[in-house]
Amino acid sequence: MRQALKGTVAVQVRPGGGLRGRCRVPGDKSISHRALILGALAEGDSAIEGLLDAGDTRATRRVMQALGVELEQANGALIVRGRGLRGLAPPAAPLDCGHAGTAIRLLAGALAGQRFASVLDGSAQLRRRPMRRVVEPLRQMGAQIVDTEGRAPLHITGAPLRGVAYRMPVASAQVKSSLLLAGLYASGPTVVLEPGPARDHTERMLRAMGVDVEIAEGCCVTLMPPERLRPLSLRVPGDPSSAAFVLVAALLAGVEDVTVAGVGVNPTRTGLLDILAAMGAEIDVTNPRDESGEPVADLVTRRAALRGTVIEGEWVVRAIDEFPALMIAALKAEGVTEVRGAEELRVKETDRIAVMAAELRELGAVIEERPDGFRIAGPQRLRGAVVDGHDDHRVAMALILAGLVAEGPTTVTDAACVEDSFPGFVETLRALGADVEQTPGD
Repeated sequence: MRQALKGTVAVQVRPGGGLRGRCRVPGDKSISHRALILGALAEGDSAIEGLLDAGDTRATRRVMQALGVELEQANGALIVRGRGLRGLAPPAAPLDCGHAGTAIRLLAGALAGQRFASVLDGSAQLRRRPMRRVVEPLRQMGAQIVDTEGRAPLHITGAPLRGVAYRMPVASAQVKSSLLLAGLYASGPTVVLEPGPARDHTERMLRAMGVDVEIAEGCCVTLMPPERLRPLSLRVPGDPSSAAFVLVAALLAGVEDVTVAGVGVNPTRTGLLDILAAMGAEIDVTNPRDESGEPVADLVTRRAALRGTVIEGEWVVRAIDEFPALMIAALKAEGVTEVRGAEELRVKETDRIAVMAAELRELGAVIEERPDGFRIAGPQRLRGAVVDGHDDHRVAMALILAGLVAEGPTTVTDAACVEDSFPGFVETLRALGADVEQTPGD
């Protein structure tokens, strides 16, 4: 049996607390990053309501302030005082993106066409993540970027950019968005050809700001460089990736309906809803509406007997951040669940396939790890144990879910990282009836 690590936040989980009720989840992390960056490049003040206030987005806020952007809270919104496409100030020091992979990759595009030099860096965890997938296509546009053996820090010398047509080998919203941001400064159109439906928040936001962005056949995005960006007026919906963890908890440990209100249901982000439906879950999408150009709804679910399924192709792209939660659902589903084509999971904050498999084995799970996914035969009995969140917010949250359905108490160590995307996750589960408690390390 492992001993709880000292000096870290831990979460104690006991089974038996049935979930019921209504909750909200924090603002969408992907949209929040983009709103901060694009709001800074607009001419005039952007008002952003519901912006995620978490570790990753705080890093982006600090970077924008280091680039001379003023931020102010007023009337329940964050006001981003945009400096225009050419108005950012040269930073006095390297720009620290913390753990935020979205921030560093999008900022690489936004800074490539500036008239000053900059350095993008981050935590030790961020420095392990691959950056060539963004750096190489940006170089094709004329960007002068020096990486560090394919990783951060990234040394960027502002340079004139040219539009290109780039066919992405793997669907990635971060790569696409980085190229579109660079395209704002290019001397011609920028065309991104996608192999699958990566999330489209950047395209929606740019259109709202007056940019000519065309989407052909769903997978070819063309941007014409604008003279200026109009300011944003935006309400950030609840993050569907955060809602996924509440929904899976309700499916496995619910005693009555659980409603997650105000969640973004952009079709590029609802892969997990489709997967869970194929596994036998009933998730009702109620009160649908449009808020600031994004589809939003309330999601209602209840405990269900799940069955295994095969997950591949488009589902993988549309649910890539939710696979740690899905692994817990698969462990309790009847039959075999197989995931294929999800090698992207190996280059997230951690190698999420290897880390989740190792930690779930501590709880007694049997998981067949594969290079591009995993195979789980269920249902399986889990036993409480001490497990490690590995400073990866989605791993830590998934292990908390596992504790809800394990036999005996579970301790999830190194769990402070939950605040990177879902501040108040433990409190949300407790308010719904779960027996969970966050405790400081020794």
